[in-house]
Amino acid sequence: MKKILLLAAVFAYGTAAAQDTHYGEKIDSKNAISMQEMQEKLEGKESVDVKVEAEVQGVCQMKGCWMEIDAGDGETMRVKFKDYGFFVPKDCAGKTAVMRGTARVEETTVAELKHYAEDAGKSEEEIEAITEPRRQLVFVADGVILKD
Repeated sequence: MKKILLLAAVFAYGTAAAQDTHYGEKIDSKNAISMQEMQEKLEGKESVDVKVEAEVQGVCQMKGCWMEIDAGDGETMRVKFKDYGFFVPKDCAGKTAVMRGTARVEETTVAELKHYAEDAGKSEEEIEAITEPRRQLVFVADGVILKD
Protein backbone atom coordinates (compact mmCIF):
# COMPACT_ATOMS: atom_id res chain seq x y z
CA MET A 1 0.00 0.00 0.00
CA LYS A 2 2.84 2.39 0.83
CA LYS A 3 4.37 1.71 -2.57
CA ILE A 4 1.11 2.60 -4.31
CA LEU A 5 0.81 5.85 -2.35
CA LEU A 6 4.44 6.70 -3.08
CA LEU A 7 3.95 6.03 -6.81
CA ALA A 8 0.78 8.16 -6.80
CA ALA A 9 2.62 11.02 -5.10
CA VAL A 10 5.52 10.81 -7.59
CA PHE A 11 3.06 10.76 -10.49
CA ALA A 12 1.13 13.74 -9.12
CA TYR A 13 4.36 15.72 -8.62
CA GLY A 14 5.57 14.86 -12.15
CA THR A 15 2.27 15.92 -13.65
CA ALA A 16 2.25 19.21 -11.73
CA ALA A 17 5.87 19.93 -12.74
CA ALA A 18 4.99 19.48 -16.43
CA GLN A 19 2.35 22.24 -16.41
CA ASP A 20 2.72 25.05 -18.92
CA THR A 21 3.33 28.50 -17.41
CA HIS A 22 1.14 31.46 -18.38
CA TYR A 23 2.09 35.15 -18.49
CA GLY A 24 -0.20 38.09 -19.20
CA GLU A 25 -3.73 37.22 -20.29
CA LYS A 26 -4.63 33.56 -19.90
CA ILE A 27 -4.53 31.90 -23.32
CA ASP A 28 -4.45 28.33 -24.60
CA SER A 29 -2.29 26.81 -27.31
CA LYS A 30 -5.24 25.62 -29.40
CA ASN A 31 -5.01 26.71 -33.07
CA ALA A 32 -1.54 28.28 -32.70
CA ILE A 33 0.15 28.63 -36.09
CA SER A 34 3.79 28.39 -37.14
CA MET A 35 6.04 31.37 -37.82
CA GLN A 36 5.90 30.57 -41.53
CA GLU A 37 2.09 30.65 -41.50
CA MET A 38 2.15 33.93 -39.57
CA GLN A 39 4.51 35.50 -42.10
CA GLU A 40 2.24 34.34 -44.95
CA LYS A 41 -0.78 35.93 -43.22
CA LEU A 42 1.21 39.17 -42.75
CA GLU A 43 2.18 39.50 -46.43
CA GLY A 44 0.64 42.63 -47.93
CA LYS A 45 -0.81 43.77 -44.60
CA GLU A 46 0.32 46.34 -42.06
CA SER A 47 -0.31 43.98 -39.15
CA VAL A 48 -2.05 40.73 -38.26
CA ASP A 49 -3.58 39.42 -35.04
CA VAL A 50 -2.53 35.81 -34.48
CA LYS A 51 -1.62 33.10 -32.02
CA VAL A 52 1.80 31.71 -32.93
CA GLU A 53 4.09 28.99 -31.55
CA ALA A 54 7.89 29.09 -31.85
CA GLU A 55 11.14 28.62 -29.94
CA VAL A 56 12.53 31.34 -27.69
CA GLN A 57 16.03 32.31 -28.86
CA GLY A 58 16.81 35.03 -26.32
CA VAL A 59 15.30 37.11 -23.56
CA CYS A 60 16.02 40.43 -21.85
CA GLN A 61 18.53 39.68 -19.12
CA MET A 62 17.66 42.83 -17.17
CA LYS A 63 14.09 41.83 -16.26
CA GLY A 64 12.53 39.58 -18.91
CA CYS A 65 10.71 42.45 -20.64
CA TRP A 66 11.15 41.09 -24.20
CA MET A 67 11.97 37.87 -26.05
CA GLU A 68 13.52 37.02 -29.38
CA ILE A 69 11.77 34.21 -31.20
CA ASP A 70 13.12 32.02 -34.00
CA ALA A 71 11.41 33.36 -37.14
CA GLY A 72 12.34 30.19 -39.03
CA ASP A 73 14.35 31.93 -41.75
CA GLY A 74 17.62 32.67 -39.96
CA GLU A 75 16.08 35.84 -38.48
CA THR A 76 14.41 36.53 -35.18
CA MET A 77 11.21 38.26 -34.18
CA ARG A 78 11.23 40.64 -31.21
CA VAL A 79 8.34 40.02 -28.80
CA LYS A 80 7.27 42.82 -26.48
CA PHE A 81 4.52 42.56 -23.89
CA LYS A 82 1.34 44.62 -24.12
CA ASP A 83 1.44 47.78 -22.00
CA TYR A 84 4.67 46.49 -20.38
CA GLY A 85 2.17 44.54 -18.29
CA PHE A 86 4.13 41.34 -17.66
CA PHE A 87 7.56 39.79 -18.00
CA VAL A 88 8.90 36.29 -18.66
CA PRO A 89 11.71 34.42 -16.87
CA LYS A 90 15.22 35.42 -17.92
CA ASP A 91 16.12 31.74 -18.40
CA CYS A 92 13.37 30.79 -20.90
CA ALA A 93 15.63 30.64 -24.00
CA GLY A 94 15.25 27.25 -25.64
CA LYS A 95 11.64 26.80 -24.51
CA THR A 96 8.67 26.73 -26.83
CA ALA A 97 6.38 29.74 -26.50
CA VAL A 98 2.80 30.25 -27.62
CA MET A 99 1.96 33.93 -27.97
CA ARG A 100 -1.26 35.71 -28.80
CA GLY A 101 -1.07 39.26 -30.10
CA THR A 102 -0.26 41.48 -33.07
CA ALA A 103 2.60 41.02 -35.54
CA ARG A 104 4.02 43.69 -37.85
CA VAL A 105 7.26 44.60 -39.59
CA GLU A 106 8.94 47.68 -38.12
CA GLU A 107 12.22 49.49 -38.50
CA THR A 108 14.19 49.34 -35.25
CA THR A 109 16.54 52.29 -34.75
CA VAL A 110 20.25 51.95 -33.97
CA ALA A 111 19.63 53.34 -30.48
CA GLU A 112 16.92 50.73 -29.80
CA LEU A 113 19.08 47.91 -31.20
CA LYS A 114 21.94 48.97 -28.93
CA HIS A 115 19.59 49.12 -25.96
CA TYR A 116 18.32 45.59 -26.70
CA ALA A 117 21.92 44.37 -27.07
CA GLU A 118 22.77 45.83 -23.64
CA ASP A 119 19.67 44.18 -22.13
CA ALA A 120 20.73 40.88 -23.70
CA GLY A 121 24.14 41.11 -22.02
CA LYS A 122 26.13 41.57 -25.25
CA SER A 123 29.73 42.76 -25.08
CA GLU A 124 30.69 46.41 -25.61
CA GLU A 125 32.32 45.36 -28.89
CA GLU A 126 29.10 43.73 -30.14
CA ILE A 127 27.07 46.79 -29.14
CA GLU A 128 29.44 49.21 -30.91
CA ALA A 129 29.22 47.09 -34.08
CA ILE A 130 25.54 48.05 -34.43
CA THR A 131 25.56 50.94 -36.90
CA GLU A 132 22.41 50.58 -39.03
CA PRO A 133 18.69 50.35 -38.30
CA ARG A 134 17.02 47.00 -38.97
CA ARG A 135 13.64 46.09 -40.44
CA GLN A 136 12.33 43.16 -38.47
CA LEU A 137 9.26 41.32 -37.32
CA VAL A 138 7.89 42.70 -34.07
CA PHE A 139 5.15 41.09 -32.00
CA VAL A 140 3.18 42.67 -29.17
CA ALA A 141 1.83 39.83 -27.03
CA ASP A 142 -1.11 40.10 -24.67
CA GLY A 143 -0.61 36.53 -23.45
CA VAL A 144 2.24 33.99 -23.48
CA ILE A 145 2.53 30.33 -22.57
CA LEU A 146 5.97 28.82 -21.96
CA LYS A 147 5.85 25.08 -22.45
CA ASP A 148 7.82 22.85 -20.10
